[in-house]
Formats: sequence, C-alpha cells, structure tokens
Amino acid sequence: MKVLLVNGGPHAHGCTDAALQEVAKALEENGVETEIFWVGNDPVAGCLGCGACKKTGRCFRDDCVNKFMEKAELADGFVFGGPVHFASAAGALISFMDRVFSCGNFEGKVGAAVVSCRRAGSTATFDEINKYFAIKGMPIVTSNYWNMVHGNTPDEVRQDLEGMQTMRMLGRNMAWLMKCIAAGKAAGVDRPQSEEKIRTNFIR
Repeated sequence: MKVLLVNGGPHAHGCTDAALQEVAKALEENGVETEIFWVGNDPVAGCLGCGACKKTGRCFRDDCVNKFMEKAELADGFVFGGPVHFASAAGALISFMDRVFSCGNFEGKVGAAVVSCRRAGSTATFDEINKYFAIKGMPIVTSNYWNMVHGNTPDEVRQDLEGMQTMRMLGRNMAWLMKCIAAGKAAGVDRPQSEEKIRTNFIR
C-alpha cells in the first residue's frame, strides 16, 4: 500500500511539509509506503474545462499535474495539504487539484486534507479541499480533530503539540482504513457498483 502526500505550499520544506512529514511518519510506522510530492513554486495554470484529459487521462499542459498523475495510478491513498492564503486554500493548490481531479479516477481510494495556517481560515480551507474527495467517491479520513496545524515557521508548527498529534492520528487512521479496505476485498467485499453519471442543471 502506498500514500501520496501532496505539498501544495510554495516552500518545499515549509509549514505544510512539516505537517505532512508527521503524517508520513505515522503511515510508515504502520506499514504504508509514502512519498511526498511538492507541487513546486512555478505558476500552475487553472483548468480550462476543455475535456482533453477525458480521452487521455493526462492534461494537455505537460507540467507538474502530469508528473503527479503518473505516480497517482500506483497509489492507494492521498493526502492533499496546503497553506491558508486569505482565508482560503492557496491558489496553486486549487489550480493543481482542479486539473488532477479532472484527469484521474480516484473512486474508492482514500483521501485526506491537511491545512497549515498562521491563525485563521483553516476550517474553510479544510472544507474546500475535502469537497474534491466527496465528489469523486473517495472515503475521507479523519483524525481526532480537524486536520490542521498552526504556526508561521516549520519550527512553530512542530511546537503545535495538538496539531502534531492530529497529524499522527490521521496517519494511523488512514493506515487502518486502507488495511480494512484491503481486508474487505480479500474477503470478497467489493465496492458498490458505479452507475453512469446523470448530469442535470437547474433549468431542466
């Protein structure tokens, strides 16, 4: 089993990374392979809604999104983490997730959100990230509190003892849920059968 942890912050070893490292450590201690994928600090274009990825499983823009999609095919779970910018998720992370979730089929794979903030905006950002998992039929992993850490530097984040505990519990819960899903499959318990999506709007 493998979990990909996405660092959607502008710093490779910043506050978001400090939180994800704690989640990854708990996952590894529970027998789950991990890899942290940094989105990077180059501009990330938003989704154009062109539909090209529906045919290829890849975005026509050959950047960090396609590099991630290559790794995502082999992963059983995902943690998407990012900082709060103006009481919302960082723009680069949202642009990245818009395109990733347009390209890929994540149904049945587990997902979790991790939020890093100095002071406020964490719950709004947490809700925002979780909506991606909900629309793709992914079991959402929780902890013993909302999955967030507070601090203005990585060292301050590591001093957030409750936040660090929340990250550890998130890793343990994710490992447990993935093992439960694997045990269910081995016992013949399959995922519910999908139906072809019915698309409507509010004027018909």
